[in-house]
Amino acid sequence: MKRIQLALHKITHWEYWPYQVVYLPIYFQYLYYVARTRSFFYFNASNPTIRNGGFLMESKKEIYDLIPQKYYPKTVLITAQEPLVSVTDKCHQAAIVFPMIAKPDVGLRGTAVKKIDTPEALEAYHKRANFNYLIQNLIPYKKEIGLFYVRYPNQEKGTITGIVEKEFLIVTGNGQHTIEELLLQNPRYAFQIPVLKQELKEKMNQVLAPGEQLNLVPYGNHCRGSKFIDASHYITPQLIETFNQICSEIDGFYFGRMDIMFESYAQLEKGENFEIVEINGALSEPTHIYDPKHSLFYGWKELTRHFHYMYEISKINNEHFNNPYLTFKEGVKEFKKHHEYYDVILKF
Repeated sequence: MKRIQLALHKITHWEYWPYQVVYLPIYFQYLYYVARTRSFFYFNASNPTIRNGGFLMESKKEIYDLIPQKYYPKTVLITAQEPLVSVTDKCHQAAIVFPMIAKPDVGLRGTAVKKIDTPEALEAYHKRANFNYLIQNLIPYKKEIGLFYVRYPNQEKGTITGIVEKEFLIVTGNGQHTIEELLLQNPRYAFQIPVLKQELKEKMNQVLAPGEQLNLVPYGNHCRGSKFIDASHYITPQLIETFNQICSEIDGFYFGRMDIMFESYAQLEKGENFEIVEINGALSEPTHIYDPKHSLFYGWKELTRHFHYMYEISKINNEHFNNPYLTFKEGVKEFKKHHEYYDVILKF
């Protein structure tokens, strides 16, 4: 019966629908822009310093290297081939301590992102990882948002087009039910049980004390159970001005979503007590659309609006700043690499 209820929940809540369905109007919009630019891969020019504009196969480490160090956590790149002793040496030299975050250098919707609490867990992750990955210090701030930033290359200042808050997958104990039973009480969390069983194993049978809270996924990813809440009402002139300054320090970044952890909106407005989790480029979604209060039609409106921004920015970068579009041959090659990588990382 529970399976039927979860299936009905997915059907009646469009935020869970396959992206092929949600993006149906975008396909026609994309083909129109292909005709206008005479390129199937015009989006490459949206963020010229990021591989493929950030649409696919972009290295997170290469993006971090574009950002001033003061804005993001200490980060080291680990190759799949290097010995474990090299991994621990790099962490020691960078002053990265437990608990830490490990995640693929080329991301795939939160796949293989793990919180690492012990040396044994780090060793196990490294043995399983057949891809290059990053290790980072755990960011100390509790709040997380996705902030969508847009700036035309021929203008000095841009704007914030949307903010999404991320409500983590946190269960609260009652002294009676196990963690798994608590998860079953919330459809959003229940979808995560198969993955969490693999990660937590026998801990799923633990009974939390009344009022005790446990954050099971300490990063805001919709595919891993986070609830997305539209917080665009927090956009203020001061916040826009702060992020115009921050983004002006990131070479070649014009379009995308910045995932940010921070202490408070008041401090964030001043550019204080925050860290950038990562920057997503041309493939970025205005994820505030996935707030359950929004209709599918609202989602389509916001998707088409942001897709238009990307087209205009790419066109300006190409025509006025000589940033080339990918050739058809190059684009097909990149998509093949993406599908090969997809098969690799899903085996983790």
